[in-house]
Order: sequence, then structure tokens, then C-alpha cells
Amino acid sequence: MIRAMYSGITGMKNFQTKLDVIGNNIANVNTFGYKKGRVTFQDLVSQQLAGATAPGDVRGGMNPRQVGLGSAVATVDTIGTQGSLQTTGRPLDLGISGDGLFEVRDLEGNSYYTRAGNFYLDQNGSIVNPDGLYLVGMGGQAPITLFPPGGNINDVKSFSIAADGTINVINATGDLNVAGQIGIVKFNNPEGLEKVGGNTFIQSANSGAPLAMAVPGEQGAGMLVAGTLEMSNVDLSEEFTEMIVAQRGFQANTRIITTSDEILQEIMNLKR
Repeated sequence: MIRAMYSGITGMKNFQTKLDVIGNNIANVNTFGYKKGRVTFQDLVSQQLAGATAPGDVRGGMNPRQVGLGSAVATVDTIGTQGSLQTTGRPLDLGISGDGLFEVRDLEGNSYYTRAGNFYLDQNGSIVNPDGLYLVGMGGQAPITLFPPGGNINDVKSFSIAADGTINVINATGDLNVAGQIGIVKFNNPEGLEKVGGNTFIQSANSGAPLAMAVPGEQGAGMLVAGTLEMSNVDLSEEFTEMIVAQRGFQANTRIITTSDEILQEIMNLKR
């Protein structure tokens, strides 16, 4: 009876964690490049009432008798499936069709990784993300700058980004120049990356070090699709269904506690 009470408490805590993850998924349903989370459970240690016995000369074997002591959160996974690409027509909006991430970096050398491809130009003509981190190109080029040294926007007539990441710039005189080439980074275990906010990830102890930066479309890296942005991979119908399951699971565990309490009350009433 007391065991059932504490098992119910563990179940309530676990379903609360599941609801927290579902709430975060729904909050980020329109966040570019967001990868949804998923909670899985596992049972806790079981109390041994009697061990298993092998068959003998007179009787057959018997299975162990155990009582479980509740559940625990096993994992909070990051699901890295591809999100749909939304067409924007903006040349600095970049979607990845396939595997891999963009690398962005500050000038102190701290690297971050993201699937959100909404990039911008700063006043120096460098390609940055919304937090001012510089987009990294092949060979570790950062920043990638569209303006010539000492130049400004008047020196650039137009620019485009090819599927292989090449940034073509047509200057004011009509000459074609290559400002750089955007690379794609892959990890042995991309779902092991750690979320740090701002649509970015950092390397963790289980993600492994980033593999050598690849040209988009080569070595298993995805292709770049300019003028698009990858939407989140959150499926609202799935999330609301999981919300119902989590709510009913939470309610069922509260019933365990209520029933155990009623039985304790009956025991207390034996002596009147």
C-alpha cells in the first residue's frame, strides 16, 4: 500500500516532465530549425519477494516474485528529423536539405551549430546569425564578408548563394567574385548535441567532435537551398495527442495515491 503511494508519486513527476517537454515543443512550433524533444520512461528497481527456483526431482521451477517501485525518466531525446522548407525568396535565408548543421562562431573562437539558416549582414558586410555570431565557411573562414576591404554596399551590385555553398558576388563594375563557400558540419551523434538557446547547439561529451567540414552535397552533407528556411519538425496533432496521454497518465497516478490514502483511512478506523 505504501509502495503504491510512492510509485504514484514517481509517475506524477515523470508525466509532469513529459508535459514540460510537450509544452516546449508547442511553444517552438514556428521556430526555424527547432528539433522537438521526446521523453521516455523506465521502471525503477523491483523489490524481490521470492527468487526463482530451478526444477527439481519432485516439482518444476518457479519464477521470481517481484514488486516494482515506480518509474523514472529514462531519456529526454532530441529528434533530429528534417523539417519542411518554407520558401521566403530572401537570398540570405538558407535551408539544409539533408544532414548537417551550419557552424557559427564568435571572434573568441567559440563554435556553435544550428539548423536555423536566417542570416543577415552586419555593417561590415559580414554574414551573421540573429545573435551576431559569424557564419563559418570552408577552411574555417569567419567572418565571410561580401564587401571588399574598405568597401560598402555600393560596391556590391548583387549576390547569390549556390547549392554547394559558393557565394557569388557581382561588384559595381559587373565583375563576378567569390566571397567564400559555406560549409556543412556533421557529427557522429548529432542527437547528442547540447541545446544552449538561440537555436544553437554545442558539442557534448557524447556527440563526438565535429567531423571535417564538408562542401554541401558531398560526403553525406545536405544541399543548401537558398531563399528557404527550415521549419520546426513539431507535429501539432502528435503533440496534442501526447498531451492527452500524459494528462490521463498523471490523473491515473493521482488515483493510485487517493486509493492508497483511502485504504490507510480504513485501517485507521479499525480502532474506534
